[in-house]
Amino acid sequence: MASILDLLNTQAGDKLVNKASEKTSEDKSKITSVLGMAMPLILGAMKRNAKNPKGAESLDKALQDEKHNGKILDNLEEKDPEELTNEGSKILSHVLGAKQSGVSKTIAGTLNIDESTVNNILEMAAPVIMGLLGQQKRKDNVGSSGLSGLLGSVMGADDSHDQSFLETLLDADGDGSVIDDVAGMAFGGKKGKKGGSLLGGMLGGK
Repeated sequence: MASILDLLNTQAGDKLVNKASEKTSEDKSKITSVLGMAMPLILGAMKRNAKNPKGAESLDKALQDEKHNGKILDNLEEKDPEELTNEGSKILSHVLGAKQSGVSKTIAGTLNIDESTVNNILEMAAPVIMGLLGQQKRKDNVGSSGLSGLLGSVMGADDSHDQSFLETLLDADGDGSVIDDVAGMAFGGKKGKKGGSLLGGMLGGK
């Protein structure tokens, strides 16, 4: 089963890590670790918000914006890091709200990284996640009522959109290589378990 963490095995994932390293001067392996914990958390918060019809409509409307059509996966190299963090800051304020500080603090403490660095990495990842979701929403023709299932698939916890999502990741890779298929990676591996416990503690997830 494909998951958001498979994005880190693609050229788009490499570009995101490189951009974050350029912005923060942090070691790339640490940035990858932050992303491995943060991306399932951000998606988990979105899924929690989407359980509420009003929250689902709000996310659906945001994903309909053409800036979240998935093009960012192809032109990430050209993006200004400041542009990414500014956009990401707005996204995270909607998704995490007051919980963002606690999420950043927890990840920073777990990985022994400066909290402001973690914030920057989260902010740069958020537009990429929205682009991926927006592209997937368009590909699978998903409305607000189907967002919870779509988010579950992208988290690796639901296979209803799995084949289509795997194709999106292969497209994002650009070189045609087959991505390692890690079943339930968002909640299965060591990183995922950390993410799961963080979700439970910080966001009230199960």
